[in-house]
Amino acid sequence: MTDFAQIPAHSGRSAVAGIMGWPVAHSQSPRLHAYWLNHYGIDGAYIPLPVMPDRLSDAINGLRAFGFRGANVTIPFKEAVIPLIDELTPVARLIGAVNTLIVDADGKITGTNTDSPGFLDNLRHGAPQWDARRPAAVIGAGGAARAVCAALLGAGVPEVRLFNRTFDKAETLAAHFRPYFKSPIRPLPLEEKVWEGSLAEVGVVVNTTSLGMTGHPPIALDLGLIPADAVVVDIVYNPLRTPFLAAAEARGLATVDGLGMLLFQARAGFQHWFGELPEVTDDLRAYVLQAMGA
Repeated sequence: MTDFAQIPAHSGRSAVAGIMGWPVAHSQSPRLHAYWLNHYGIDGAYIPLPVMPDRLSDAINGLRAFGFRGANVTIPFKEAVIPLIDELTPVARLIGAVNTLIVDADGKITGTNTDSPGFLDNLRHGAPQWDARRPAAVIGAGGAARAVCAALLGAGVPEVRLFNRTFDKAETLAAHFRPYFKSPIRPLPLEEKVWEGSLAEVGVVVNTTSLGMTGHPPIALDLGLIPADAVVVDIVYNPLRTPFLAAAEARGLATVDGLGMLLFQARAGFQHWFGELPEVTDDLRAYVLQAMGA
């Protein structure tokens, strides 16, 4: 017999949002938003929106046409979506990427970026002892690094030491941020000798690359010279405990995994679309982890 209590109740007034990407089947966002919608008893839906790269413009117009409240944007559209929308928030303009779209009643689409505050909220939640008055070390110079650097500089760190295998890319990122912050980003090549000589006094070390993700090689860096009271963060969450975090834990360092960033960055979008600022709880984390088999 059908358990009617388990059938989602949607009406003709349901608020609808989703996530655009290609591919998008791997995303945990529908699961976490479904949890919040159910928890807060909201008449709404959040659905995966697989969009072929050559149909992105059609998809953006579709949000307007179908009355969506908005959508998240993931790989490979975080930069490509910018010329297709009406307005950018200051944080999205600073980072140069959009991960959240907000559609108003007139169909105007605003793009923002919640990765930066999501990273900072996760760091402060997972390591309340973190000292923002000390320098930070960031590995990688891609889009995620931009969000992390913006968060750290906005929090007041005196310097970001940015390590990347392609040094020119690290220099480009540093130059992009120079007009916005007094604190500098110091670009550095990701070489063992440079790495080991640049860790003095750092309060946090962050991996923003895909190294250590399932199917990717681990980060081949020695953590022996990281200060004993520093925090090590990996924004990768598959696996949850990356080799980088495992090595840090073996040294007795405090660690913060990447799942919390996914959960915290989702809060602002949910509030815009569904009118409730949701909480990140242990139950939510367990619910998402269950789907990951973790």
